[in-house]
Amino acid sequence: VGAVSMDRSVSGGRGYYYSAAPVGTGMGMGPLAGQLGEWLLRAVQPPAPTPCGSPGGPPITAPRVRMRDGRYLAYEESGVPKESARFKVVFSHGFTGSRLDSLRASPEVAEELGVYMVGFDRAGYGESDPNPGRSVETAAQDMEDLADALGLGNKFHVVGFSLGCHAVWGALRYIPERIAGAAMLAPVVNYWWPGFPAELAAREYGRQERGDQWALRVAHHAPGIIHWWMEQSWLPLPTSTVVVNTTYLPNKRDAEIRRTFTADGTLRKKREMATQQGIQESYYRDMAVMFGKWEFDPMALPEPPCPVHLWQGDEDGLVPVALQRHIAGRLGWVNYHELPGTGHFLSAVPGLGDTVLRTLFGQKA
Repeated sequence: VGAVSMDRSVSGGRGYYYSAAPVGTGMGMGPLAGQLGEWLLRAVQPPAPTPCGSPGGPPITAPRVRMRDGRYLAYEESGVPKESARFKVVFSHGFTGSRLDSLRASPEVAEELGVYMVGFDRAGYGESDPNPGRSVETAAQDMEDLADALGLGNKFHVVGFSLGCHAVWGALRYIPERIAGAAMLAPVVNYWWPGFPAELAAREYGRQERGDQWALRVAHHAPGIIHWWMEQSWLPLPTSTVVVNTTYLPNKRDAEIRRTFTADGTLRKKREMATQQGIQESYYRDMAVMFGKWEFDPMALPEPPCPVHLWQGDEDGLVPVALQRHIAGRLGWVNYHELPGTGHFLSAVPGLGDTVLRTLFGQKA
């Protein structure tokens, strides 16, 4: 955890539970050391999740469908009925989000274009079952399984917001033949993707608050202790300004939205909904997946057989615009749309939801 260098390796990660097997026995360390090892493993072990519908768990109130591994995803439909839709969209929400999030396109445009949209609680969020083996690949598989369970056809569109865009990158890597088109709004980046120049990544990483730097460092190098780390109140710095909603937001609209949502209780309600099955399987596993060691570098992906669009505000206080520009420069097949004077909360930009749909489907206003 203490390493300060930026590890550039790319490898797969699957789940982050530790075994409580004795440590050090037979190695001359003695029973006391073995007991200490067991205690340390128990100390960093995250609490068990409380799945919806389980004894003592939250109730199931949303429609749900079954995934290939037996888990259930909760979802919310909007737009026109899927039976009459011309376009079908699966939406992947961001950090702290839920199935209720969407592009916020106007009903008139959705009707005009014939758009059916379905949002879902990503694994461990809201009322979707946790997945201890969650990864970028399983995020893409969940979208595919959801589309198949709802009968959306051989091809469908995918849209992601913020951290939820890791599922879109995963779809372009693992199921490109199923994707009719993809849109990413302010997609979060992983500072350890090999395609970033080391100096550029280190510079942007270093501009974050020190507590955020350490939270990402732990998520990348030691994901198994992320819950323990985030829950330590004695640390001299906040463990993550993003988690506690204190990140500096240079854009005035972003700052005002946060003030309003804090005052009226919206942020508290969103957190309660997102984390009702446990903060480990929602927020903290999100951090481990997004900032952990990926199996592929998005900047090394081949051109997919579908259009890909990316929207980014130039005053985003959460995702460095310099890194987003680098991604767009490396991937000539990404249609990059930079929004001047705009921050991170793109769903609040007037008319942008309609623009995204029209652009994604190649329709003119």
